[in-house]
Amino acid sequence: MTGQVPFGTNSFAENPERRTACVLLLDVSGSMAGQPIAELNAGLQDYKDSLLADPMAVKCVEVAIVTFGGGQVQTVCDFTTAEGFHPPTLVGGGDTPMGAAIRQGIEMIRQRKELYNAHGIAKTRPWLFLITDGVPTDEWQSLVGQVEQEELGKRLTFYAVGVEGADFGVLRQLTGNRSEPLKLKGLAFRALFKWLSDSQAAASRSKPGETIRLENPAGPKGWGEATI
Repeated sequence: MTGQVPFGTNSFAENPERRTACVLLLDVSGSMAGQPIAELNAGLQDYKDSLLADPMAVKCVEVAIVTFGGGQVQTVCDFTTAEGFHPPTLVGGGDTPMGAAIRQGIEMIRQRKELYNAHGIAKTRPWLFLITDGVPTDEWQSLVGQVEQEELGKRLTFYAVGVEGADFGVLRQLTGNRSEPLKLKGLAFRALFKWLSDSQAAASRSKPGETIRLENPAGPKGWGEATI
């Protein structure tokens, strides 16, 4: 955990707006070292700036960041709105424990929704957003059914983004026939995070259960609309 202050229960009284939670699962393994991780860091800063520029998104979107690499999974940013979001400077190295990161993200979303419920905070469907350029080095197969059940149960929406070098066979198993993993063009993290912030801004203005149209970044199935 970084020195970032978690966005906790005191802020619910100050800001009772409906929440859209998002956990970013970010690959920081050795293959991301150098220019890829630098572009990812720049994209995170743009993501914050875009959220801050939208009056509703700044109140409603909560983001958390889980990194996986170097043999460990870390929550480097607990749930916070854009005003409390200080993008960490990520460093690449080590292997790719993707399975453990997905499990942690699912559990974080479950706990966050329980906290919303306990404090009477309305919510839209949370987003679990994976970015990777590698092959999982831990057990991930059991997650195929779990992710499917989470999505079919309307408990979250799962997106997978593969940078060059990613194992798209694994990503397609995780997304199933519900969506298609997005293949990132080069190192276009800034464009990706602009799409994410715009999409979450649209979600913050929508009603739970409503299907919204999203600007489609590359045309894969499941990226043109989202059910809130």
